[in-house]
Amino acid sequence: MAYVQVLPEFGLVVDPMVGIVTTSGVSYTPVLEQVTELEKITDDLVGMLSGEGNFLASFPNREGVLNVAGGVTAFWYGMAIGLLVAGVVVLGLL
Repeated sequence: MAYVQVLPEFGLVVDPMVGIVTTSGVSYTPVLEQVTELEKITDDLVGMLSGEGNFLASFPNREGVLNVAGGVTAFWYGMAIGLLVAGVVVLGLL
């Protein structure tokens, strides 16, 4: 029975008769290590949506900094849009 190479560097092959990915005598350890690393990164990205907690690439004692940064950013965008609208209204009255 022939197998189709999927990822030769990890020894993954597909059995075309059954349609499943399996190993050709090599362990899944490198793949599982990369999946574990990706799970950490995705948990970190999902954690950024709440704005709380400590992140992988942040310095210690920086919990809640995304809430402050989001508030400051929203303030400045609000100021810019408000001044633009006020300028259009003033130009319209002239």
